[in-house]
Amino acid sequence: MQMRDFVVRFAGEGGQGVVTSAEGLAQVSTQAGYHALTYATFPSQILGGPTWTQARVSVEPILSAGDDIDVLVAFNREAYDEHRPDVRDGGVVIYNSNDFQLDGDARSFGMPIDDLARSTGNARAANMVVIGALAHLVNMSQEHLDQFVTKRFTRGRSGDEEVIASNIKAMNLGRENTAANGFVLGELAPPQMPDYPQVMLKGNEALALGALAAGMNFYAGYPISPATTILVYMERNLVGPGKFVYQVSSEIESITTLLGAGFAGRKAMTATAGPGFSLMSEGLGLAWMAELPLVVVDVQRGGPATGLPTKTEQSDLMACMFPAHGDVRLPVIAVGSVEECFYGAIKAFNWAERYQGPVILMTEMALAERVQNIRRPDTSNVSVENRQVYEGSNGYKRYNGFELSPMPLPGNAGAYVANGSEHDELGDTTHLPSRHVQMTQRRFSKLELLKEDEFERENPRASVAILPWGGSKGPVREAYEVLRGQGVPVSWYYTMFLNPLPPRMLEELKKKDLVIVPELNYQGQFASILRSQGVKAEAITQYTGLPFRVRDLVERINQVVKSRPSRSKEMVRA
Repeated sequence: MQMRDFVVRFAGEGGQGVVTSAEGLAQVSTQAGYHALTYATFPSQILGGPTWTQARVSVEPILSAGDDIDVLVAFNREAYDEHRPDVRDGGVVIYNSNDFQLDGDARSFGMPIDDLARSTGNARAANMVVIGALAHLVNMSQEHLDQFVTKRFTRGRSGDEEVIASNIKAMNLGRENTAANGFVLGELAPPQMPDYPQVMLKGNEALALGALAAGMNFYAGYPISPATTILVYMERNLVGPGKFVYQVSSEIESITTLLGAGFAGRKAMTATAGPGFSLMSEGLGLAWMAELPLVVVDVQRGGPATGLPTKTEQSDLMACMFPAHGDVRLPVIAVGSVEECFYGAIKAFNWAERYQGPVILMTEMALAERVQNIRRPDTSNVSVENRQVYEGSNGYKRYNGFELSPMPLPGNAGAYVANGSEHDELGDTTHLPSRHVQMTQRRFSKLELLKEDEFERENPRASVAILPWGGSKGPVREAYEVLRGQGVPVSWYYTMFLNPLPPRMLEELKKKDLVIVPELNYQGQFASILRSQGVKAEAITQYTGLPFRVRDLVERINQVVKSRPSRSKEMVRA
């Protein structure tokens, strides 16, 4: 029987090519017509420390990085000891015999990866040796590999042909060495090339592209893992007349710079992580009070404090929704896939322009560094909303009433004060109780403009629902499909929009006997917010710094469902 799915884990130390090997395998596979997804986890130092990446290759679209691994590529002994238990029965371990030797493991073989690479005249071809070995294990065509190398290293330089030849030789040496050891896993089913154009991106790249598609023309940011690559991308690509990008000295400078940009009519964004977001709290309160459009991206990592700067978590939701003192509840969009990173960024800018205020776009480390092939976004179908600009005369009451009012731009008619103190309709400071009541109601009433009934729903008759958020979407969706295959009566709900929630979805959730919320934090933050809105929500939590495993989700959801009182026949039939 042909394999339809193939999971490889590369483990070693930072700087040994662990990440590039996984990304190289993913690129080879998608170019051949397969689907691929990677997951990376590494320490915070520049070089060294335990690092591993996982690449999953499939003939079908992929939802998670996979539970059990078919092949472990161990670059050192520590990596072998740590990851060998995750290799499935019948799986294979390839270890770097240049670094260590093994005895007594019948499903492993040593490969002098570094020596083989050097023998090609290209010491940097070690990852190609590994890719060749993996291709042999699943009988992947060498033609696909040759085409990948030729395309990747044809750069119009004088030495391109030599580089291509050495990399192809490295892959063939990997194949020959594996064949000599007698190991095979089976045959990977032929690829089914998608009938739509694709692009392979990391999550942070997709998010940056979405921001550019939305018309972002101002970016200020401070380097912080795992958001730094967004800043680097903007420095390279946000160029040309009317575009501005700047590396600031702190996150406080970042948010205050965005306040000025939003006031001046620019579409402005920054990206940070939990510690930097904490420093932006006061600035976000000012943006809410003064009604200034801007977007802040929070690429979540483990916390609090420095915490786990290169691990993944979903523990910033409370901080993002309620970042400032006083009565503040900011709009929050949380993306759950690389594709959603693109469209979520566009929606965040549209929301900021529509209600004239700050919007928080949440993602997380596992998405930021994930490489995945997605449908190429069609920007011709993207709806972009722009600023409502005031074009009347002076004497304009910017903050009058409870409805949205067009924004004057500096130098034009309609001068007003963008005031962080409580103010009247012109922006002048006032302490009158009636004005504070009016302005508080105005600010919260504008959230009504953002309510959209855009959500996923399946099997809605079931009285127990599963509702993931953010990057846990993929593993939870895969678990849901397993549960449905087992006949477990559960429904599926999902949305990017955490505040405000889609009204129709919220009403349906309120009618459920139980809503199960898997989330990567200790407190069950989204479940708590749902309970505050009348939903009977219960969290399934994990806070290891790693994503959910599908197997664990299936087991834990089953336990929760089976512990509930028996349901009616109608629910069981659902």
